[in-house]
Amino acid sequence: MNNRFSGYGKKLFQYGLVLFVALTINFALPRLAPGDPLLYFFGETTLNELTDIQKQQALESMGLGGSIWEQYFVYVKGIVTFDFGSSIKYAEPVMTIIGDRLPWTLLLVVPAMLLSTLIGVIFGAYSAWNRGKGRDISLLVGMLTLQAVPGFWVGLLFLAIFAVQLGWLPTYGAVSMMQDGTVWGYVADVAKHALLPVTTITLATVGSNYLLTRSSMLESLGQDYITMAEAKGVRKKGLIFNHALRNALLPIYTHFTMTLGTLVGGAVVVESVFSYPGIGRLLYESVIARDFPMMQGVFLIITLGVIGANLFADLTYPLIDPRARPLKKKKEAGVNHA
Repeated sequence: MNNRFSGYGKKLFQYGLVLFVALTINFALPRLAPGDPLLYFFGETTLNELTDIQKQQALESMGLGGSIWEQYFVYVKGIVTFDFGSSIKYAEPVMTIIGDRLPWTLLLVVPAMLLSTLIGVIFGAYSAWNRGKGRDISLLVGMLTLQAVPGFWVGLLFLAIFAVQLGWLPTYGAVSMMQDGTVWGYVADVAKHALLPVTTITLATVGSNYLLTRSSMLESLGQDYITMAEAKGVRKKGLIFNHALRNALLPIYTHFTMTLGTLVGGAVVVESVFSYPGIGRLLYESVIARDFPMMQGVFLIITLGVIGANLFADLTYPLIDPRARPLKKKKEAGVNHA
């Protein structure tokens, strides 16, 4: 029992240390970037007319007044109280804007990641089982091509074909300004706006899931227990799903949980291409506007997402792989670790 709590304590200390370093970098990065937030906020003509005292007051109102250590103290205090001040660009509380944008990003990225993983696993397993055949080579070439094509280019191509040329889908935004006023009409409108961005993210990420599954499946299919099962007369379906794929899914699960951490900030390019009002586009606009409070708030959400996903993977991986369990649990589970 003491060893278990000692292990959890070490993990918490490690993640606490990582969080401290990440938050410090988040604080430093916007301040190291070129550009003056006062210039964006007031414009060059107005800024030249301000006195030094007025400039200092404006900086303090943005959380940029005082020495760097005083700013860091205010920053840490804001994290503890979850108060990041007001956005320079939007003149609203940072957390209010993030709260409005976050659901739109999750609406895009969650279904895209699930689809990408599901398609990658199915085609990867199929390709590995048919290694060297024409269907395997065709899938491999197709997925490598998708992996090499930039996501923004796929998005622009979809926009040109399905939105501009054919006029089937909207060109930008998350909802139309004019709707029929019904719930189903609103849902259908949101789905039409999300279709192209979700498809773009899915195609941009499916290649890595396919290649990982194919490689992991090939390694599993070469193991002695597969040969033994085949010699015992286990059918093809049983070999794939009950023996090879179950073990091949372990690295895929790790990859999926790691990907979860990038959900929030992983759609910056796609949201910018489709002018979708999510966290990714908010981050892009904040960087352009040198909106330090907003950048810090978005970076914090992304950092917490990555660290939370890593912690989730650390805690759940032993549940699916007995080899990653503590020594005592391995003995209880009958795992041979000699």
